[in-house]
Amino acid sequence: MEIVILAVVIAVVLVGAVSGLVIGGRRKKQLPPAERPSATPTITTPPAEPRVGDEAETPRDESRRTIEEVDLPTAEAPEAPPAEAEPAPAAPEVEVPEPTEGRLVRLRARLARSQNALGKGLLTLLSREHLDEDTWEEIEDTLLTADVGVVPTQELVERLRERVRVLGTRTPQELRTLLREELLKLIATDAPRAVKTDNGLETPAVVMVVGVNGTGKTTTTGKLARVLVADGKSVVLGAADTFRAAAADQLQTWGERVGARTVRGPEGGDPASIAFDAVKEGIAEHADVVLIDTAGRLHTKAGLMDELGKVKRVVEKQAPLDEVLLVLDATTGQNGLVQARVFAEVVNITGIVLTKLDGTAKGGIVVAVQRELGVPVKLIGLGEGPDDLAPFDPEAFVDALIGD
Repeated sequence: MEIVILAVVIAVVLVGAVSGLVIGGRRKKQLPPAERPSATPTITTPPAEPRVGDEAETPRDESRRTIEEVDLPTAEAPEAPPAEAEPAPAAPEVEVPEPTEGRLVRLRARLARSQNALGKGLLTLLSREHLDEDTWEEIEDTLLTADVGVVPTQELVERLRERVRVLGTRTPQELRTLLREELLKLIATDAPRAVKTDNGLETPAVVMVVGVNGTGKTTTTGKLARVLVADGKSVVLGAADTFRAAAADQLQTWGERVGARTVRGPEGGDPASIAFDAVKEGIAEHADVVLIDTAGRLHTKAGLMDELGKVKRVVEKQAPLDEVLLVLDATTGQNGLVQARVFAEVVNITGIVLTKLDGTAKGGIVVAVQRELGVPVKLIGLGEGPDDLAPFDPEAFVDALIGD
């Protein structure tokens, strides 16, 4: 049996081997013969060189198309994103200035701190048991040091001498009353102290503010606008200071804070033209007051002073000039009087604004400038706050000088 199985296996193996040989032979017959490489190398002809000149395919004399005739692909511009609407600038908040009534009383402490050297010094000297010539000379020196002026000082000393001699006894309260009365007489004036804001005409009252450089003129104009608005007046501002950079911006800021319109022009423009336009605008708006800020100028510069006269003449073509306020720095003392004289020759000064009176012990300038110009002090500045410009009150001023 085992022999039979072995024989069958051998037979199967032989049959498989024969079949493989037959199939392999058939495949070899079906494959194509491999190509043999050609013995002769193939030569590639290089492209012919382009012909030029008259032999070119397109002669050089033939007209050519312009760039406009060539159809070029156009690139589509990307769509711009929609512009966002800019938010409108917020309108400045309109402030309500402090009432002007009693301002000087409120600011009295500031004035008293700087003026005690004058008032207290006089009271101390007058309280001496024996008022000899040396004492009276000290009283004169105290008044002169406070910039009261030579003539007013002599007048005051003579009146004090007479009243002390008649009075006999001199209690502190009697001396204070005596000194208060005499100082009030010295400061008194028949001219009205209020800024004129009603001219009885259909045109607005026109107020021009003048002064030398550095007196705080533009700031004073802005503060004066607050004073007038606090008194219920409508105001138009004219920025006729075209020489100082940012002067118009400064004045406009002051105006916006109280809702007052500012008329301005280009930097370096004609001041008279701007003043003219401001008055014209004030008439159109039926404003109560037109405030014109002019450029600061040295009183020694004849050309600039003549220009100030031109501004005045141009303004008066539309409306009368009701006020010309001269701004003086109280700390300049007697030098301020020299400035005042020159300005008074060019324009008719109607009132004085004394600034920085809280920073000097020379309160006598109030007396001196009134005597020199024959015009009243109408406003005084006692600080840097927006409402620290006060109408001048003689009684409150004297009380601050000598104390309670």
